[in-house]
Amino acid sequence: MGMSANVSSGDSEDGGYRPMAEINITPMVDVMLVLLIIFMVAAPLLVTGVPIELPKTTAAKLGQSKKPVVVTLTPDGKLQIRNEFVARDLLVPKLRELRATEGDAVVYVRADKKNPYGEVMDLLGQVGQSGFSRVSLLSQQPGAGAASPSAATPVPASPAPSAPAPAP
Repeated sequence: MGMSANVSSGDSEDGGYRPMAEINITPMVDVMLVLLIIFMVAAPLLVTGVPIELPKTTAAKLGQSKKPVVVTLTPDGKLQIRNEFVARDLLVPKLRELRATEGDAVVYVRADKKNPYGEVMDLLGQVGQSGFSRVSLLSQQPGAGAASPSAATPVPASPAPSAPAPAP
């Protein structure tokens, strides 16, 4: 009627002690919760920083470029800077003027995919010649927008089998 203990009746030297094979998760969870609380309390203190009073100045604010500098090569070979058509021989002076007024901004170059590779490379050379050191090429994601060829032109369905067409 009492409780029975699981004691081995062997000749072991340690008195029947067997090591426990399971990991006790409870103390680890307690430690993790304490660390979580410590970091939750300490994080806002690290973000606030030291309160200081900044000096006042009369210097003008550094202005960002209001509109990005976009150079476009249209399918018919005309050049645009920010929706304004520019003659090919006036491109470099116009870009130098923009660089003088707005600083060294990123120039985005767009070109129609029907334009020859050499024309696009010439355009990139002219942009670099004007003094801009940061140039990015714009492209379109496949299947995005109505300008993609698959969205603009429908693919004709295959014709139903019928009598062969007469030869000319």
